[in-house]
Amino acid sequence: MEIDILFDDPAWEATAIEPLAAAAFRATFAALDLPADRFIISLLACDDARIAMLNGEFRGKAAATNVLSWPAEDRAADRAGDMPHLPAPVVQDPPVELGDIAIALGVVTREALEAEKSFDHHLSHLLVHGLLHLLGFDHINDADAALMEGLETRILARLGIADPY
Repeated sequence: MEIDILFDDPAWEATAIEPLAAAAFRATFAALDLPADRFIISLLACDDARIAMLNGEFRGKAAATNVLSWPAEDRAADRAGDMPHLPAPVVQDPPVELGDIAIALGVVTREALEAEKSFDHHLSHLLVHGLLHLLGFDHINDADAALMEGLETRILARLGIADPY
């Protein structure tokens, strides 16, 4: 697995984002029985201003949010509540680029404090959440949300993190 991290906000360098991302992504791939070493993920570690700009540009919501994802390919399920069309990488082919994730330090920090959660646990949850979006999962309707949240809970349990819901 290749994780390309761009530190847009240098304050992220004081966190454990690199090992946490590696662990969160490996646990996600393992839960889905996907070979982690066959994927590339780009991660933008940014501040609230940058993510607010991105959120406004891409989602029409000019406010800071915790995490955004841009899948390289639409893998959405055909019906609500069904599994998305997961990638099936071939060993002889180059690794599959899944897309981009942006995550905002200020929002993540505030949410962790407000929820009285460990920063590292909350960050891990959001990294799993972002990767699941790259893989075609969503939470727009109740059936999709139930599938995605159940999977997140199982993945986080593998990491020793309590159910965030």
